[in-house]
Amino acid sequence: MTGERDLRTLLSGLRPELNPGRHVFATAPDGVMPEGVNPVVTVTEPEGLTLVLPETEAVSAGLRYDYVAAWITLRVHSALDAVGLTAAVSLALTDAGLSCNVVAGFHHDHVFVPYDRAAQAVDVLKALAAESG
Repeated sequence: MTGERDLRTLLSGLRPELNPGRHVFATAPDGVMPEGVNPVVTVTEPEGLTLVLPETEAVSAGLRYDYVAAWITLRVHSALDAVGLTAAVSLALTDAGLSCNVVAGFHHDHVFVPYDRAAQAVDVLKALAAESG
């Protein structure tokens, strides 16, 4: 199934869904994935392997982190070449004073926001969808 490209349709269909748990950004020592971790995101950079994973797994694996995030999935099926979705979502969250880290999956976009402000972020994204409909 081809993802949606029309920005208005994307925004009105956001359907933000808060995933359970606390997630953290950590770096795997020497770029080696520790046993027992199942990251939801990995990024290979020259400086090392970044993992976004449940906080409990990071603690069990002895991984250091300093940012605890809530993971929100935008349930709209966005095309990877859609223009403006990340910018619109980031701007709405910025206007609310919320930081965000956005990751595109094949089917959906995922937003990581400060854990203690997750409910506010979901409300902001729902309002963005309502305004766009």
